[in-house]
Amino acid sequence: MTALADILTRRIAATGPITLAEYMAECLLNPQHGYYATRDPLGAAGDFTTAPEVSQMFGELIGLCLAQSWLDQGAPEGVLVEAGPGRGTLMADIWRATRGVPGFHQRMTVHLVEASPVLRAMQAQALAGVPVEWHETLATLPDAPLWFVANEFFDALPIRQFQRSGDGWREVVVGVQDGALTAGLTPAAPLADLAHRLADTQDGDVVETRPSARASVEAVVQVIAARGGAALIIDYGDWRSTGDTFQALRGHAFTDPFAEPGLADLTAHVDFEALALAAAPLQRSALTGQGALLSTLGIEARAARLAQGLTDEALRQHLAALRRLTDAAEMGTLFKALALVAPGAPMPPGFSPAQDTEAVT
Repeated sequence: MTALADILTRRIAATGPITLAEYMAECLLNPQHGYYATRDPLGAAGDFTTAPEVSQMFGELIGLCLAQSWLDQGAPEGVLVEAGPGRGTLMADIWRATRGVPGFHQRMTVHLVEASPVLRAMQAQALAGVPVEWHETLATLPDAPLWFVANEFFDALPIRQFQRSGDGWREVVVGVQDGALTAGLTPAAPLADLAHRLADTQDGDVVETRPSARASVEAVVQVIAARGGAALIIDYGDWRSTGDTFQALRGHAFTDPFAEPGLADLTAHVDFEALALAAAPLQRSALTGQGALLSTLGIEARAARLAQGLTDEALRQHLAALRRLTDAAEMGTLFKALALVAPGAPMPPGFSPAQDTEAVT
């Protein structure tokens, strides 16, 4: 039993089962024993690898996309923000790729939303020489034109999980059975927040919600609506939550999410429809597959340029990274991208305005 498992077991014994959101928050963010508070989770020695760690091409293209959006909106003094910046790799690539954009570095300040002291130290090293400010939450961002990127940020925010039962819902909660943490269900009850999901679900279907995601989106929306800018959200998930997607990763392999709390990464698919609804009144793009977005932004041409002079194993790894980022069997369609801009502002490059019928390309 991990130290956190012992704490949670005693808590549940004293006060009763906890929601899945409470469990995830403790596992990921507990100051002494939480997953993100105690380690570097990325890379071959960690538990998972994100797109910026796969290849510099990802960050370069996202950076140029943001810079063009900034130019299209008049190149104002503003802020460049990343939520959940990991090791700082994405922002470092963005900053390097945009150094040739006239005025961009002079008129932008970099802000990172990161709670982990371990990761903050790594970000400071990756961004040495770059003017950076850190924030605990999105609520303290400056009131200025805002260009925002979140890559694999929302999937780690805690979820609540509900199973349909008649016209009501039974919530998945975490309890203790035979000394071990385990999932259970509450009695069925109607839920006003899920009344709209009665039309597209059946008995036994699972729906996930992410309460803290709304507050995160609204903090960004308020600034962009008032001051301008754009938000790019890239994550794995789909337009609407369907099914049980709660999972744990340790050592790049799936594991029991209740077996070793605090030692494994816990995530769930992102419901992009919920994010889009929280983003009103901003204009949203159509939901786009990561592979299609990167192709539109010119990743093949960039890959060809970087391949010049590479041979043997270096070339093989470079082409493998391209496939991993774009291929439908890898990250190309599992990961989606959504752009948000103020009404009337042009969409960032690579994105098209949303249509009445959602479709993922």
